[in-house]
Order: sequence, then C-alpha cells, then structure tokens
Amino acid sequence: MAAKLKKGDKVVVLAGKDKGKEGEITSVSPKTGKAVVEGVNMAIRHTRASQSAQGGRLPKALPIDLSNLALLDKNGKATRVGFRMDGDKKVRFAKTTGDVI
Repeated sequence: MAAKLKKGDKVVVLAGKDKGKEGEITSVSPKTGKAVVEGVNMAIRHTRASQSAQGGRLPKALPIDLSNLALLDKNGKATRVGFRMDGDKKVRFAKTTGDVI
C-alpha cells in the first residue's frame, strides 16, 4: 500500500498530549506504523559524555502513531489523503481542497 504520510510532510497532531501541535515529519517507519515529528512527543534522554560529544539531558522526539497525525493542506487545516491517477502517475491529493500534494 502506498504511504499516505511521507518524510517532509507538514502535519498536525490529532490526539495525545501534543494535540494541536504542528511539525514536519523527519522519519517514517511503515513496519511499526509510527513517525517522528520535529518538536512533537519530546522526551529527555540522558547521555554519557564522550570525547566527541558533551553529555547531559538532551531532548529527543519520540515516534508517534500515524493514526494520530493528519496532513496540513494549503489553508493550514487538517486533511485526509487520497490517491488518484494523474495521467499515468498515481498521486496523493488533499481531500479538503483536491490539490495534489
């Protein structure tokens, strides 16, 4: 099945502690059905200092379920994603506006 949400998409969180926050997808894991969104679902990770990097408490974005994310259309509203054939190519489009993503 084709991916409805991909790396680089602007999304909004629909449920959970970060409901309403917006961000860009940095990575997607189709096998687990989760995505990492910049600035969303942040947690503190403690790292040991090494010669190359300083240690301490570093914030890290953890994966969030794809079902809790919705794509943002050109108007800045949450939209569902559909697929259609554009000539001989399969393209994603926003269901609210009908624009190709």
